[in-house]
Amino acid sequence: MTTAGIVAEASDLLLPFQVKQLGCRGRIVRLGSTVTDILNRHDYPQPVAHILGEALALTALLGAALKMEGKLSLQTKSDGPIDMLVVDYMSSGNLRAYAHFDADAIAAHDPSAAHATAKLLGKGHIAFTIDQVKYTERYQGIVPLTNISLSEAAHTYFAQSEQIPTNIYLAAGPLISSAPEGILSGWQAGGMMLQFLPDTGGVPVDRELPSGKDAEEDVDLEEADRWIRAKALMNTIEAHELLDPTVSLERLVYRFFHEEGVHVFEPVMLQRGCQCSKQKIEQMLGQFSTDDISAMIKDEKIIVTCEFCSQSYTFDPEKFKKQ
Repeated sequence: MTTAGIVAEASDLLLPFQVKQLGCRGRIVRLGSTVTDILNRHDYPQPVAHILGEALALTALLGAALKMEGKLSLQTKSDGPIDMLVVDYMSSGNLRAYAHFDADAIAAHDPSAAHATAKLLGKGHIAFTIDQVKYTERYQGIVPLTNISLSEAAHTYFAQSEQIPTNIYLAAGPLISSAPEGILSGWQAGGMMLQFLPDTGGVPVDRELPSGKDAEEDVDLEEADRWIRAKALMNTIEAHELLDPTVSLERLVYRFFHEEGVHVFEPVMLQRGCQCSKQKIEQMLGQFSTDDISAMIKDEKIIVTCEFCSQSYTFDPEKFKKQ
């Protein structure tokens, strides 16, 4: 297979890969219509949309490691202008997300200030929760947020909880039309994660991208030097190329690691998918007391709006009267 055969692909994909010569495995993700759909369901200011886009990319990178049916959730709670983020990744490839923020504090935010993005989150904590109820107990890892970025928080999580050398890069940004008025036409978000797993051996992969070395040729690098080299190669990534929908994920992976020989797996398709339904909300309302139900009534009806997708559901209060 030649590089000429690697064509541009659509966004909303996650591509797993392996660089066996360096003892590394990784994933790279790009979101286009999915992140645009999620963000457009809320009137988020641009700084909030940017952070939530990065959170979506990070959650996809982590969630794609689920081996069985389940869900991975990212949730922050902090004292910053963006005081809460919630992102869910379902093993089906569905994503949903929302953010809670202080509109006045966001309006006063100075994007040119030092560590401006990290200060949007402020101080608090971030929780990563894996829920595979049918197979294992629920697992949660919590790490502090101390005016750091989402990628820095993820590095702390892997260092403390997984103890796997991990490098993560995240990016998000608006797509602006080429018209003179420069209209916002959508969003892109992306991320790349690399992990050092030198003793895991290999598993069958779908294909090997063109390599600058024989696949069986030994690389004369000590174990520590392999990870240093892998990180150095990954750290050449730039936001604009990660977000560019005309550059395929395979081409990016090839650009970083072709000299070492890189294998790619089948990509994972991603899309927006909310879990709300009228039936689920009706069951939830049925657990409230009569007084609580009465407090929800407005204009002789109850309206519940999903915080994730902004879908509204209308109910007749009479249905929830206790006998």
